[in-house]
Amino acid sequence: MQAAAAAVRHPRLFPPSRPAPRGTSAHPAPLRLLACHRSAGKRLAFEDREYTVQDLAAPGAFDGVDIALFSAGGSVSRKYGPAAVARGAVVVDNSSAFRMDPEVPLVIPEVSPEAMGNVRLGQGAIVANPNCSTIICLMAATPLHRHAKVLRMVVSTYQAASGAGAAAMEELKLQTQEVLEGEGANTQYFQTAGCSGLQIEYAFNIFSHNAPVLENGYNEEEMKMVKETRKFWNDKDVKVTATCIRVPVMRAHAESVNLQFEKPLDEKTNWLCLCCSIILRGAPGVTIIDDRASNRFPTPLEVSDKDDVAVGRIRLDLSLDDNRGLDIFVCGDQIRKGAALNAVQIAEMLLK
Repeated sequence: MQAAAAAVRHPRLFPPSRPAPRGTSAHPAPLRLLACHRSAGKRLAFEDREYTVQDLAAPGAFDGVDIALFSAGGSVSRKYGPAAVARGAVVVDNSSAFRMDPEVPLVIPEVSPEAMGNVRLGQGAIVANPNCSTIICLMAATPLHRHAKVLRMVVSTYQAASGAGAAAMEELKLQTQEVLEGEGANTQYFQTAGCSGLQIEYAFNIFSHNAPVLENGYNEEEMKMVKETRKFWNDKDVKVTATCIRVPVMRAHAESVNLQFEKPLDEKTNWLCLCCSIILRGAPGVTIIDDRASNRFPTPLEVSDKDDVAVGRIRLDLSLDDNRGLDIFVCGDQIRKGAALNAVQIAEMLLK
């Protein structure tokens, strides 16, 4: 097996080792690093080995590749993803390019493994990695939805710098230093990223997500959550609304999620939160942090560099009758479960 990776780093055994002849050591599966011509020729270390980055556009770039992990933006995915598929590769794409294509499965392995039912190695296909905020939200909301159908979901996100990339993380760090030293914050990244002319200080500030705002008043990040949730749950009528905010946190997103159900989670008010906790404790990839006595609940720092999504602040929505409403607070590492880990898990599913 060969795997082409645009960008993925995770401390799992991936690509997996190939079986070795008796009496010899197992050998790692070949890894091929592909990038644009500007990066071609660079050498990168991974798992104690060095690899030379190859030109993505070179003839034969995808020859012999079984799984291609794409994380280079929608335009690159749209241009080169079909080329990889034509050579027999299964493309796991981290951009939004194919997410809403009805022929492309949108996959969170813990939530929608059945979507991968028709995808096979060697047959060429595209699998879409969802938006990071959608993944973190639905890891918690979907097990509850399956128990008592969700009619309406209201989400407010508090998104870290990591979601905007390394440049945004560096700007947050530098601005924080500048402000603490009594200097004016130098705004560069959010002056040019996504919104023309936007100049917003990131340090000690929060602001509306920097994705472009659409005619309906929602920004692209918010509409991704709306559309992707409907696709995951195969329910075009489920009501979803989101407000996405950028906060001065280095890594890991947080989300406040309000759920309105078709039927009560439990007939007794006193048992509703316990019922929810039991459902979520049985959900793979979910950790409960909900200690009311100690006022301890999920935080971005606690989930940073962790695989699981953490859920807490589990409580009845007092504004709704008949035990049909619930509030939860969710935190997840945007780089891991929100992106790289989810892509690697999809690839691992193909190898089973």
